[in-house]
Amino acid sequence: MFQVLQNVNIDWLANRRVFIAISLLLMLAGLGSAIFRQYKHPNGSEAFNLGVDFKGGTVVTARFKQRPSAEEIRDTLGKSGIRDAIIQPVIDKPDTVLIKLPLEGASGTESQEEVDKGGSKVRAALSQFGAEHDAFEVIGTEAVGAVAGAQLRNKAIAVTLAALVGILLYIAFRFEWTYGAAAVIAVFHDVLVTLGFFSIFQWEISLTVIAALLTLVGFSVNDTIVVFDRIRENRRLHRRESLYKNINDAINQTLSRTVITNGLVFLSVLAMVLFGGEVLRGFSLALLIGVAFGTYSSVAIASPIMVWWEQRLEAANKASALALNRSVTGARVGAAASRQTVTNSVRKSSGGARRA
Repeated sequence: MFQVLQNVNIDWLANRRVFIAISLLLMLAGLGSAIFRQYKHPNGSEAFNLGVDFKGGTVVTARFKQRPSAEEIRDTLGKSGIRDAIIQPVIDKPDTVLIKLPLEGASGTESQEEVDKGGSKVRAALSQFGAEHDAFEVIGTEAVGAVAGAQLRNKAIAVTLAALVGILLYIAFRFEWTYGAAAVIAVFHDVLVTLGFFSIFQWEISLTVIAALLTLVGFSVNDTIVVFDRIRENRRLHRRESLYKNINDAINQTLSRTVITNGLVFLSVLAMVLFGGEVLRGFSLALLIGVAFGTYSSVAIASPIMVWWEQRLEAANKASALALNRSVTGARVGAAASRQTVTNSVRKSSGGARRA
């Protein structure tokens, strides 16, 4: 296999406390941002900038004689004061687009008055392409309720948790349960850090972002499994070496593969961030952060957690073995003392009988 890094000898585990401290700070920063925005922010903003898919809003269906690009429609809406609109072309109708506007009402539901108001705003903005019925036509305006948004949010959370449970069961079956627990904690760390960035910078969370998070779960655990497989191989081939050394060697031996694979993915996602436009912005940002911290967690989070767990189990097993040994030794001493007592009693009885 082609390698860009050879004969690497870095003591990764020596800095495990620094790595874990960095991760804890990032997760606490994201948690602090979410709590502050939800409860303490003077403008009463939410923890996350949820899109129309999650919190509801207005959906305007427009049909064009010559449909402009999504970017042109979005720029036109932005010039008219309509921000954060989602432009979704209809696949089976090339001349039709769905324009999703965020929820404006504070009640959590979109009233008919607000729906009509949103439709009027879109009509006024699209008139820059030409007169209505000549250049375009608004053929439908409807509300997407917050109840549907809550259902989508709950399903997204359920799917993510189901993916984590599946990963835990697979790795526990394929390796050991300590490996599986460490991998799931690392993946959970990646998701939390990514969500923390979305809360801090208030990037919009849509269904495409959820898709990116699920993609991140698979990508991160794949890299972790590669490292774990090498750890298991090293422990089998070098039984006399310590677990600490075997894990450091495994990380160093797979480092070239990690740099090549994850580096190419990172560059591809970076290109999407820079040139993908607003449609792919949330998806590409989630992947960019996730790929970076997924690579980081495979080295700096999963392996140290597995070491810590294995050491605790080893210490517990030694303590149990020592306690069992002590109990067995005590039982043997007690049995020997009992036998000695019986022997002495028999001797005394025999001596008394002879004298008589």
